[in-house]
Amino acid sequence: MPSRLRAALVLILTVGLLAFFLRGVDLGAVWSETRHANGWLLALAVCLTMMTYALRAFRWQYLLASIGPARFSTAFRTTVIGFAASFLLPARPGEVLRPYLLARRENLPPPAAFATVILERLLDLVTVLLLFGVFVLLVNPASLSGDPALYSRVKTGGLIAAGGAVAGLVIFFVLAGHPERLGRLALKIERVLPAKLAHVVARLVEAFAQGLAVMRQPGRLVVSLLLSFPLWLSIAAGIWVTSRAFHMTFGYLGSFLVMTLLVVGVAMPTPGQVGGFHAMYKIAVVDFLGVAAPTAVGAAIVLHAVSFVPVTLLGLYFMAREGLSLGRMRELAHDSQTETAQP
Repeated sequence: MPSRLRAALVLILTVGLLAFFLRGVDLGAVWSETRHANGWLLALAVCLTMMTYALRAFRWQYLLASIGPARFSTAFRTTVIGFAASFLLPARPGEVLRPYLLARRENLPPPAAFATVILERLLDLVTVLLLFGVFVLLVNPASLSGDPALYSRVKTGGLIAAGGAVAGLVIFFVLAGHPERLGRLALKIERVLPAKLAHVVARLVEAFAQGLAVMRQPGRLVVSLLLSFPLWLSIAAGIWVTSRAFHMTFGYLGSFLVMTLLVVGVAMPTPGQVGGFHAMYKIAVVDFLGVAAPTAVGAAIVLHAVSFVPVTLLGLYFMAREGLSLGRMRELAHDSQTETAQP
């Protein structure tokens, strides 16, 4: 897709989501709700949010151990830099940048490091959907406000996504089983591609499959999934504490529903997760949990800031220590896509 057309579509999507988010809302009431939020709880939410990045780095270090040693400090710094880059730069390059930066520092193959990031995302999806399942099982639908048909559609969407996540794990298990055999199979594409390019693709596929080594070790895969629960429980805690700071009364389990919808919102390709994040939080707490719209809008704006501003500032600090500017990060994003495709 041409870059200008893509930018125009992203802009239209962002404006549309923000228009939905702010539709019919009294901004004076939003400001009043925000001024009366509990500052101590918001400070706690910031701490909980920052803790999630340490938990992400610890889980990533565990996944990387299957392809080579990686220091926790490197995993943490590159994780924070990656999330900051995704927030600040177009096209969210952080998920490619962070394995590239770590691979350079720890002398690991970039395609294998990138494969662990893809596996992280599958583990994240499985974990979020399992927690959403806990919400569905333990919360009485009659206690929710809004249209029961809408809640039913959310549950159906969660079930479909769960099936997709399980299918993804099965595919990764098959890919990880015999990376060298997969590489030889990929060589057969030289029937349609130049031989040199076919060998590059084959080595890329084999290196990527080697990055899924944890899939060949069921015990380590289970541990990786278990490590995902403290991460997402802390994310849910940050959401719940921020909501409590705005005097919302829903229980901690309600944050599992909010978190599931926020995952959908963050997946929307808007700059800085603006629009999708806000719209989904509003839908969750207004349509399902009975919160007043001005309160929901104020909390969504603050939760977005809590979720992304501290990690972005820390990421800029780490970038400065590494001698990296935003311009250089753009160049690295391009370089990482090229080098990831090399053996």
